[in-house]
Amino acid sequence: MKNYHFESRPVARPETVVSGANYRFTVLTDRLIRYEWSEDGQFEDRASTFAVNRDLSSKETKQNKTETDEEEEGAAAAVVVGTPKFQVVDHGEDGLEIINEYFHVSYDKKRFSPSGLLCTFAAKITLWGSQWRYNDDVGASQGFNLGGTARTLDGCDGRCDMGYGVLSRDGYAAVDDSKSMLFDGHGFVAGRRAGDRIDGYLFCHGLDYKGAMRDFYAVSGKQPLLPRWALGNWWSRYYRYRQDEYVGLMDRFKDEGVPMSVAVVDMDWHLVNDERVPHAGWTGYTWDDKLFPDPGQFGREMHSRNLKITLNDHPHHGIHHHEDAYLEMAEFLGLDTSRHKNPILFDPTSPKFMQAYLDILHRKLEDVACDFWWIDWQQGSFTKVPGIDPLWLLNHFHFLDNARGGKQRPIIFSRYAGPGSHRYPVGFSGDTVTTWASLEFQPEFTATASNIGYGWWSHDIGGHYGGTRDDELVTRWVQFGVFSPVMRLHSSNSRWSSKEPWLYRKESEAIIVDFMRLRHRLIPYLYTRNVLAGTEEGLPLVQPMYWLFPERDEAYSVPNQYFFGPELIVAPIVTPRDKRTNQAKVKVWLPPMHRHVDIFTGTVYDGDRELNMYRPLEGMPVLAHEGSIVPLDANPVPGNGGLNPDHFEVLVVIGRDGQASVLEDPADDSDQVKKESPSTGERGSLIQYHQDEGDLVAHVTGRTWTFRFLAVTDVPKGFKVCIDGDDRTGDAKVEIQKFPHTPSMLVRVPYVSDREKYAITVSLGPDPQLSVIDHRDRIERLLLDYQTEFDLKDKLWSIVDDRKSSINVKIGKLMSLSVDERLTEPVAELLLSDARGM
Repeated sequence: MKNYHFESRPVARPETVVSGANYRFTVLTDRLIRYEWSEDGQFEDRASTFAVNRDLSSKETKQNKTETDEEEEGAAAAVVVGTPKFQVVDHGEDGLEIINEYFHVSYDKKRFSPSGLLCTFAAKITLWGSQWRYNDDVGASQGFNLGGTARTLDGCDGRCDMGYGVLSRDGYAAVDDSKSMLFDGHGFVAGRRAGDRIDGYLFCHGLDYKGAMRDFYAVSGKQPLLPRWALGNWWSRYYRYRQDEYVGLMDRFKDEGVPMSVAVVDMDWHLVNDERVPHAGWTGYTWDDKLFPDPGQFGREMHSRNLKITLNDHPHHGIHHHEDAYLEMAEFLGLDTSRHKNPILFDPTSPKFMQAYLDILHRKLEDVACDFWWIDWQQGSFTKVPGIDPLWLLNHFHFLDNARGGKQRPIIFSRYAGPGSHRYPVGFSGDTVTTWASLEFQPEFTATASNIGYGWWSHDIGGHYGGTRDDELVTRWVQFGVFSPVMRLHSSNSRWSSKEPWLYRKESEAIIVDFMRLRHRLIPYLYTRNVLAGTEEGLPLVQPMYWLFPERDEAYSVPNQYFFGPELIVAPIVTPRDKRTNQAKVKVWLPPMHRHVDIFTGTVYDGDRELNMYRPLEGMPVLAHEGSIVPLDANPVPGNGGLNPDHFEVLVVIGRDGQASVLEDPADDSDQVKKESPSTGERGSLIQYHQDEGDLVAHVTGRTWTFRFLAVTDVPKGFKVCIDGDDRTGDAKVEIQKFPHTPSMLVRVPYVSDREKYAITVSLGPDPQLSVIDHRDRIERLLLDYQTEFDLKDKLWSIVDDRKSSINVKIGKLMSLSVDERLTEPVAELLLSDARGM
């Protein structure tokens, strides 16, 4: 197919290959080996869905790339890692060995078997050592694999099998690539050759999990950059919206101060239950004129509100005679419709069908009101060509097609198809059951997906179907959604389950609105992480705790806790509140990164310990370690679309050196900003904090800047604000906030209108420290809300208010009350949070 090539380097360099009549090994990196066996001696050098780059040591680039190639380069471009060093010891008929400083492969030159192909490792992963043996049963050779992800959560009420990733506590992991779809190098796809063939990849990284993921992305391609707007709030519901009704709903969200970025239109945009439809109706490509009398006007209305549109697509039933594009499709495909108007079957293995499918069928709709597609039906896993999965075809070609002309960063919305699917974001995890069990599993499911490089899951936040009405559940789900890769509300067509915040009790409504606003305030941070993940760092936004602390057992004991970028640790609350205390509990492990500050409460916690954290419905633990710098949109009620803000608020946690970039996309600027600060290319500000001097130095590209120093509750004596070296302390506005607000020092730097770039320095004096927070007011408010006996409240308060006793004595007295720990632990959490206050 024309214009559907993408950059890949599938042929390995000869010096990395060890081969014989029926076997071939390729040492791709110092710790990644490809192993192949073929009964006929033919080996595969075409790119597969998993492996698009096998030449990782050359800086050469392909010439004469198409526009589509340019767009795909960020996803599949080769990462240069250098030529690996190894030695081969050939024992003739007795086998061979491949050895380097990380692994030692032993092979008997026969068909691969557990006794004939094994690999031992130099790293001391376990007390008894670590050894991988090939097995036709992939699961039998995975060791203690840490999991990957699943094709869908459809019908899962709780946990499901997450398959295998490329990380293991045994230090090795294998990817079986023997049956995956191939790319033919000419813009289309192909199946595997017939016969007995084995094609696998062995990751030999020990506990260097981030190293394993870098090698994974080197071979399988990087994560592409998402458009900035994709990081905002998405609205989705399976419901027969009328055109004016949908526009009115988006206006209601604006009136309520709830920003949106993506308007999802589920399947009822097209004819479904209509006498003209000769099949079940799930597939359709003709606007339902009863619901959308003027789809072009609908598109213009959405775009004028800074909203992108995605339409739901179930291609399975093909194109029938009632569809607007039927005759043009038939003519292009050479089908005679003069006597019989037979359906045009969905055949993704036909290049000509796929060209018509994209260039005629979908293009007509995109030109009217569709920015990208939601590919909703999985199509099963079979096509006319064995080994070609229709989901793979849809993901691959829709993604490349969305990039045509280089006019936008490509995006689709579809299910996971297997290793390599990270190149086609965003992931649709399927129809979620509305239960606490579903919510409880989703944070772990999301974090674990990073073990197979899949970083952009979008869940049905709040649940799609089943379950019961539970406002607390939906509220907690929204909180998790805001701190997940893609935030998309969703529900079924039940009149009782829609996710508009104003349909919930006032307590939940206010919290949902606040968190949805926070999602758009987080876009500067999310967009920066998106760019860095797709270029320099190549790692997902969400990472399990064990990625950074692989040798700590505690890191594996909190599967629902994760890094949200390198600065934030998130521990979603996924269980109901205690009715007596109004507090819900989550187990948290604070890693040995000095101190951590909860960005919502300002509470300072010592690191390197496990504890239960308690929060009311409006709170959840989101912790920033010392040295963290997190940029936000300063507008408390951001607008639609996630445009670059005119005013930034930057969260800063002192105590250690820190550095953060703030990247902006000029394409998303407001018109006013474009007039004031014309620019080409991606703009970036750099913020650095130097602990010894106590100086925050920000090299910024215009805008207004406010810095919130978390857990700093007094203005330091050495406080000073300079702009390009000029003292502007007198022009800065400083505010100290304490409980019930987040304890912090807010510094508003004066705006500089006549400079596109300048340097801001905020000085706190040498080696400043986080304040020791007095939690008495917060504990008093906590106890006031307890639905318990007044006598118990008095006992608890007398312990807290005792000025003479040490913290250890107070904790002893709390324990001696011999009451339910859920009544004493919320108090103890605050008393024990920071050892400096003991």
